[in-house]
Formats: sequence, C-alpha cells, structure tokens
Amino acid sequence: MTLDDLWFLATRAEQRAEQAYHRLTDTYSQFLEFSRTYDVSRRRFRTLARRVDDTGAPYGAHTVVYQPSGELLLVWHEGVDMWVLPGGGVHDDESYREAAERELHEEAGLEAEYEGLAIATRISIECGEYSTWGVLPTFQARAETTAPTVDDPEGEITDAKWFRELPENTRDRDQLRTWRERTLR
Repeated sequence: MTLDDLWFLATRAEQRAEQAYHRLTDTYSQFLEFSRTYDVSRRRFRTLARRVDDTGAPYGAHTVVYQPSGELLLVWHEGVDMWVLPGGGVHDDESYREAAERELHEEAGLEAEYEGLAIATRISIECGEYSTWGVLPTFQARAETTAPTVDDPEGEITDAKWFRELPENTRDRDQLRTWRERTLR
C-alpha cells in the first residue's frame, strides 16, 4: 500500500465512522459520549483504519454488565494486562449489539437483558500526517446470570469477575464510574 493509498483508506474509514455514528444516534438516546485519541505506528494505523472501513468501529462493540446491587462485570485481558469490559470485533453479518452479546457470552458466559447504548466513544487515530476515527459502542445490560465462565476462542480473556469498586488497572475507569453514577443511582 502506498502512502496515498493510506490517505484514501483513512478518508473511507472516516466516512464509514460517520455513517456508524449516525446510525447509533438515530437508534439510541440518553447515552454518554466520550473521546479518546491514540497516536499509533503506521502499521497499527493501517490495521485500525481497515477495521473502521469495514465496520465503523476500530475495537468492536462492548457491554457494561451490571447487577442491581451496583457491581460491574470486568474481564481480564492478557494482551493489555488490564481489567476491561467484555467486547470485541464485529463480524460481517452482525450489528454492534449482536457482536457485544456474542462477545459477552464468549468472554464471561453470562446471559443479560440489554437495555440500550450506555456509551459512544469517538476514537481518534493518528499517525504523523494521517488521521481517522471510529466509534466504540458500549451497551448496557442487566445480568440475568451471575456466575462467569470464560470460553474466549482467542485466549485473550483469562478471567471474569464482578466488582463493586473498580480496580486501579481498569481500562476506561473514569468513564465507567461516570456511567455508574449517572445510571445506577
């Protein structure tokens, strides 16, 4: 791929992200919005831009699963060495919500009642003079079963636990605290 091709890929990815974002905002309401920026290598930029071009989402779709007592489910992601929300890539034939549900089942083995979109994060991706963005949809769901079992086909997720207090090494900890304060009052 030449440098000009990377610019075209980034432009197509932005268009796909705009479409995905508008579909989310047309379908859901009353969700939180955040932004994050990543400065990445050229190789990583290409990978993420391709994902956005394919699905609108560089990191797939996720779920914040809660119990009425206020506990949140987190999974341990070996690759990032942190507690994260269950979630991952979107397959060609899936909606964001379907991907989030599939990933929840794989990574924690739980059943949950989906209630809507909790958070839409705008992920800006930069590499030198190139930039693009994608959306990270995070759905909210009330747990119907509470005994997690991990069956991650990729082997990235090795544990799943409920937390009343989020560990320090929780990805997006501040966003999750904001969501919990607003939603589970």
